[in-house]
Amino acid sequence: MSRFKDAIVLVTGGARGMGKLFARRSIERGAGRVILWDVDEQALAATADELRRAGGSVDADTVDLTDVSQIEASARRVLAERGAVGILFNNAGVVVGKPFEAHSTGEIERSIRVNVLAAMHTARAFLPSMIERGRGHIVNIASAAGLTPNPNMSVYAASKWAVLGWSESLRIELESAHEGVRVTTVCPSYVDTGMFQGARAPLLTPMLKPDDVADRIIRAVESDRFLVRTPPIVNLLPALRGLLPARWFDSLIGRGFRIYSSMDRFTGRPAKS
Repeated sequence: MSRFKDAIVLVTGGARGMGKLFARRSIERGAGRVILWDVDEQALAATADELRRAGGSVDADTVDLTDVSQIEASARRVLAERGAVGILFNNAGVVVGKPFEAHSTGEIERSIRVNVLAAMHTARAFLPSMIERGRGHIVNIASAAGLTPNPNMSVYAASKWAVLGWSESLRIELESAHEGVRVTTVCPSYVDTGMFQGARAPLLTPMLKPDDVADRIIRAVESDRFLVRTPPIVNLLPALRGLLPARWFDSLIGRGFRIYSSMDRFTGRPAKS
């Protein structure tokens, strides 16, 4: 069982949304220190101040997760000054909602660097110290988009398919080696944080409340659950894609449940003024 009490918890994308909630829940469970990484210096400082007023011991580091040298330098500083991270939330993510041909080179590169490579490099930076201690927990935020095709978010879906495959493979490696380090992979549908503003939740799959999702993930960490899919109907996607011919899946599930049209009106989080 992974414990938050007195642990050092690091959250990427910690300035807002789910990252901020993971930090708050960690403090509520007695984390010894919470370390927030985010590229938005102003929002990061505001969140850190808010969490400190709530009684947390919080460090805030401005880190551009597209730059592996910044990830490695910041990780070395954490290890030297604070010690081994007990629980890592690989939470940072970006989404571009448009047809693939409309993506710029920069949008594709940034999506893969933030959503995939940053998670890998951050885990790689902290994993040796976890293995040395014989304990630790890595939480990788994938997505239900890693379980099914979805038009108008092809690069985002690709990134989350990659996270899912990497995270589950890492879990099996660590379990096979009996290292004592746990991995939890999270595949939620749309979460109402503003990141997916304008998206329409598929049929029977309501827009998820951030607090509910955060609570479920925290409980999964505490009970060492290795896979979280939410809402529960998301659990059916792998089985249905395996059982149904592709064209049937497209018609009955993709179009019938409005998955394939869910991003048609996507606007995303408003840009900062």
